[in-house]
Amino acid sequence: MIDELDSRLLVTMRANPRVGLTELARLLGVARGTVQARVEKLVARGVITDFGPTIDPEVVGYPILGFVSLQIAQGRLAEAVESLRGVPEILEVYGTSGQADLLCRVVARGTAHLQEIIALILASPAVQRTDTTIVLSNQISYRIEPLLKAAPQSP
Repeated sequence: MIDELDSRLLVTMRANPRVGLTELARLLGVARGTVQARVEKLVARGVITDFGPTIDPEVVGYPILGFVSLQIAQGRLAEAVESLRGVPEILEVYGTSGQADLLCRVVARGTAHLQEIIALILASPAVQRTDTTIVLSNQISYRIEPLLKAAPQSP
């Protein structure tokens, strides 16, 4: 759980990603040491997972975004995941319930390139079937601020 100051700190950091600790302290109305200690604790707890820039794949030449659901052969999940690691266009892979065993977020230079990526995925004997959905538009971008503001506050 996070408290009200943690929530405000995280929302402020998301709104001002390049701001330093001193400026964060000023914006929050607390001591710089408090901000530094809070950030260190949030990192140690795994709440803050990185400080790197967010890269837009479209801007660097990958305008196609898709989600590929995979059905995996019984007992071959680790093998399938290992083969997926070798495909740089696969940005994320999630284990799922339901019809699919894995859900991959994939980018491609075009539809022909996406077809090549799917062929690479299917080349693994561990993968039995794929189902692909191409993203047409982003209706709500990744956001965490509403969740942080609504998070239960600890005393």
